[in-house]
Amino acid sequence: MASRSSVTVAIDAGTTGVRALVLDEQARVVDIAYRELTQYFPRPGWVEHDAAEIWEAVGSTLGEVAGRLAHANRVARAIGITNQRETVVAWDRRTGLPLHRAIVWQDRRTAAACQALTDAGHLPLVREQTGLVLDPYFSATKMQWLLHEGGVATGADLALGTVDSWVLWNLTGGTDGGVFATDVSNASRTMLFDIVVRRWSPELGALFAVPESSLPEVRPSCGRFGRMSKHSFGTDHPLQGVPISGVAGDQHAALFGQACFDRGMTKATFGTGSFVLMHAGAVCPEPVDGLITTLAWDLGSDGDAAIGADGGPSGGRSSVAYALEGSVFVSGAGVQWLRDGLGIIDTAADMEPLARSVDSSEGVVVVPAFSGLGSPHWDPDARGTIVGLSRGLGRAHLARAMVESMAFQVRDVLDAMGATGTAPSVVRVDGGASAMDLLLQLLSDQSRLTVIRPESVETTAVGVATMAGLAESVWGSLDDLAALWTEDASFTPSAPATETEAAHKAWLRAVDRSRHWTGRR
Repeated sequence: MASRSSVTVAIDAGTTGVRALVLDEQARVVDIAYRELTQYFPRPGWVEHDAAEIWEAVGSTLGEVAGRLAHANRVARAIGITNQRETVVAWDRRTGLPLHRAIVWQDRRTAAACQALTDAGHLPLVREQTGLVLDPYFSATKMQWLLHEGGVATGADLALGTVDSWVLWNLTGGTDGGVFATDVSNASRTMLFDIVVRRWSPELGALFAVPESSLPEVRPSCGRFGRMSKHSFGTDHPLQGVPISGVAGDQHAALFGQACFDRGMTKATFGTGSFVLMHAGAVCPEPVDGLITTLAWDLGSDGDAAIGADGGPSGGRSSVAYALEGSVFVSGAGVQWLRDGLGIIDTAADMEPLARSVDSSEGVVVVPAFSGLGSPHWDPDARGTIVGLSRGLGRAHLARAMVESMAFQVRDVLDAMGATGTAPSVVRVDGGASAMDLLLQLLSDQSRLTVIRPESVETTAVGVATMAGLAESVWGSLDDLAALWTEDASFTPSAPATETEAAHKAWLRAVDRSRHWTGRR
């Protein structure tokens, strides 16, 4: 098979669906398959997935794209796995069966437990070792709930992991020798992993009563985890034996896919939520108010070769990279709410034309705190709020206010990052909502920064596929990957600063009204 027909495959097990994507040697997506996931809401604030359905969707999407590889004269060199990060799966390694529905990152059932831990004085330990905050967003209290309220029993066969570890274990054989492992980026989201020494923390395991024996082995993000087993889908599967050589949480993969390889480079992903990550260098930074610190990736020995002896063009690259992150819980989910909950739009594609049909929101402000507020406010008791309504306003004003809320929330995170001394100078954007030019212009106006959309917004898949490709020598260096990143559109500030500041002050007033709504504080 000619080398030009070599491809890498990305499995993207996301919040609303599972995709398999095929990338050519220019890191362009040349094939894709998608399956939607069922969302379960057993109680207000609870969000669950069926882990078996996730695995079935992985199988069907992989089967679909693999079946087209031979017809396209392509051969897969490597597979990468990326995933919704903090979502927890519990399963029995002896039977291979899930022991409970997966508890999704959006789930807020452990808010009271997090507040109790904060009141008991445990936040400094959590901040020091994990870079996170005590919030139900992260995995540890979800695992604790499963073990102590969810009916999951501890034992030698218990597996507690994020979705990547569930997919990897099944791909590599499951009950017949499956690899039970994760990577540093996903481990760093559990609130059980010490990101300074890069190991599971005994102190935090004890605090949350989660046995380390139930947690996966933590490995670098780039490197061979195993091969796709014949026990996964049968001996005649086109991808049997292909190495699985890259694993990363979705937002970390997007940072990598945006070629943000140097300190200060920043990306914002507009998906179900909005996630802003800034490359913070090779040394774990001190905690920053309103933000979390996370391991962006560890490229391992394969990364050492990819970076080169001089550390890249800036001389400051390292195999290990940390990031500062601001996590906004609702962006695309707000568009879905306008579509499915209120019927204001028929499809997501209707959002921008409707929002553009008016020149402004005329004072309407939407705070989409459906699952509480993330960065930089961190208030699980906040709830969605609409203020500024008056007669004469209609669906277009509400649609525009929802788009504006996406820009305001990301601006708040960028402002917090700017206070660290390493302020972002440019923001690279991706995700479904980044197709809206209106949103990107509003973000540029609010942040007073240049906002750039790449030609390919599939940066999550590009990131994990290129990590896997680095490990298998499909690409030789980070410089090779940076050269593949190309710009589609650029947006610079155009609105008067006085106008944008007035709008932002109104946003902050609305945020104040949304906070502590459930009354637990």
